[in-house]
Parts: sequence; C-alpha cells; structure tokens
Amino acid sequence: MTDFTQQALDYHQFPQPGKISVEITTPAETSQDLSLAYSPGVAEPVRAIAENPDDVYKYTGKGNSVAVITNGTAILGLGNLGGMASKPVMEGKALLFKRFAGINSFDIEVKHKTVDEFISTVANIADSFGGINLEDIKAPECFVIEKALIERCKVPVFHDDQHGTAIVTAAGMINALEIQGKALKEAKIVCMGAGAAAIACMELLIKCGAQREKIYMLDTKGVIHTRRDDLNEYKKLFANNTDMRTLEDVIEGADVFVGVSGPNVLAVEHVKMMAAKPVIFACSNPDPEIKPELAKAARDDVIIATGRSDYPNQVNNVLCFPFIFRGALDVRARTINDEMKVACVHAIRELAKEPVTKEVLEASCEESLSFGKDYIIPKPTDSRLRGRVAKAVAQAAIDSGVAALEMPSDYMA
Repeated sequence: MTDFTQQALDYHQFPQPGKISVEITTPAETSQDLSLAYSPGVAEPVRAIAENPDDVYKYTGKGNSVAVITNGTAILGLGNLGGMASKPVMEGKALLFKRFAGINSFDIEVKHKTVDEFISTVANIADSFGGINLEDIKAPECFVIEKALIERCKVPVFHDDQHGTAIVTAAGMINALEIQGKALKEAKIVCMGAGAAAIACMELLIKCGAQREKIYMLDTKGVIHTRRDDLNEYKKLFANNTDMRTLEDVIEGADVFVGVSGPNVLAVEHVKMMAAKPVIFACSNPDPEIKPELAKAARDDVIIATGRSDYPNQVNNVLCFPFIFRGALDVRARTINDEMKVACVHAIRELAKEPVTKEVLEASCEESLSFGKDYIIPKPTDSRLRGRVAKAVAQAAIDSGVAALEMPSDYMA
C-alpha cells in the first residue's frame, strides 16, 4: 500500500467516516425553539405550503439543495462498481458543492433493474430538491436518463459528466485556440472517445462555433463514419463522410486533439503529425492520453491540458458545476439550457484573462500566473468564479425565459 493510498483511506475514515454531515441552521436550545422547529409550530409553514406550493422555497431549504444521484455504473474511470462503491465520490461531490458554492447537497445511490426504474425513482423524489446532479452513469443510458428526467422534473437536471466536462473543455479550448491564433470555426478537431463526455464536449463546441463536418470522432473500432452499421443514435450524429479510418489518418494536420478515452493512446509521432500550433486536451484520468512532457518534447508550439492537478491547465469540472447550479437556484430556473451552458463557458474563459490574485497564487503554490500557454483556464481556488459564473448563468436563465425570479438586487456584488 502506497503512502498516498493510506492518506486517502485515512482522510475518508478520520476523524469520523465520510466527508459531509448535516448542520442545524436555526436555534434549537429551548423548549420554545423546539416547539417552533417541530410540533406545534411546524404546522404553520405546512399550511402555508399546502395553500401556495411555491412557499416551500420560503419556509424550507429546498431552494439551496441539490441531490447528487448515481447508479454507480461509471465511477471516475473505474467502471461499473455499483452504488455503494460510488458513495465516496458522491460525498466528494457534495463537499465540493458546499465548499465552492454554499449549496447543501445530498448523495443518493439508486439500485435498479432497468433504466425506467432509475428514471421513476429519481423523478418521484426530485421535488424534494432544488436541483438534480446526475453522476457516474454509463453511456448510452445516461443520455436516455437525463432526457427523460428533464422532461419529467420541475427542477433543473444536469449530468455533470457530460455537461460539466463539456463546459470546462470549451472554455479552455476557445482560449487555447485564441492564444494559438486560431478560430474554433476553422479548427480540425479529432476526438478520441465517443462516450457521454466526448459527445457532450463536441456538441457544446459546435454550439460555440465549431463545424460538425470538421470533427472526427473515434471509438474503439476507429473513426466514426457514415458507412458503419454499428452506431447508436448518439454516435451517428458524428458519423463523418470520409474514407479515413484510423487515428493516424485523421490526426494529420489536425488543429485540436481531445482525448476522453484512455491512457497513452496518443503517441509522440501523432503529435508531430498535427498542424502548426496544435492544442491537445488529454483528459483521461489518472493517466492522460499523452503525458505533457512527451507532447512538449515533440512540439515546442503545443498547448496541452489534462485532467490532473499536477500539470498546468487542469480541465476540472469544479470550475463549472457548483456555480451553474448556484445561478440556476438563485433565479429558480426550471432547467439548465444551452444558453446557460454557453454563458458559463464564456464567464470561465474570460476570468482566465484577468490578473491572478495573490489568494490564487498562494493556494496554487505559484509565484506568478498569466493568460498564456500554461494558464488557459482559471484555477479552482479562484473565489471570483462563484460570482462571475453564477451571475452569467442566472442572467442567461432570465434572458432565455426559464427563470421564475428576477435577478436578486446586488446579486454577487
């Protein structure tokens, strides 16, 4: 057992098992306090909510709560290990919601025999929460589940493995291409991987300006093309009318490589085949598609990002999901739509262009950081993310007509 393995196990066990707890927000010391907290005082908000259901937001914590829900079928790149094995991850997600956005989060691990059972379980409890964050659910079931729950639930539903990854990828990608003097709409993009994250990333890049016909997606059988007869409905969206079949074929002259697949699939020779000033997002965890030191040794003009915190340019969903929910909850959005996702992309990427605060430098153990090849997206510890992203998302919800409330006065001032 390595030292880090023991540290991780100790972190989750001590001083008490787990990473989250429930705290009381009102006085509960006297008999009067208790009579207000429960019987008979609790009857008054019950009557008020029964008369006006929206009063649930006034008298309960629903409006500041998110359920993190999984079936454990795709845990952090570890695979289908079941609900209980996923619980540390879900508690970790709850910790991040609270730490970065002040949102109360509850992890729920669902056992089910069919996708329809999972959907029904989540739909039947969704009204208890202000929002639903789906997590670690394998493709293609995750697409079906999210679509059905968005249709059935009155609160926003967001599959972070898809859309959180896509938002942070798009933010970093647009900035990286800008630094390289390239435009997203002109870029030839190779995407290694065709699961939930890959498809969501490419769809969002298209919404931000990428051209679908310039995207070449690969799965375990090679390039996804129009003459294949083994494609599900989601892969078919990226079936390219091409004679190219392998990574070697499509990487020639590519401006961008996005990896959401597995370790060490991009070779040094592939990097050398890419266009001038290439951008590589090698996001497989814990081992990327190519190590940054290898990519940089092959090309001194490359910009590379990974999912790891020990390299520059970490593509980390925590830059997105706490704040997109913060904005959605604060204007009581009924969904998280494309306009809100794109607003999130631009709020994140613009922050990277601003001077980095002393707080961020100290937390990152860096002497200096500035917008450039090794700093294309903000650090997760940048406290400005909460205000910038949440406000942009809230405004997009209002402008697109999915918010029940106006922007709060002096919001995130």
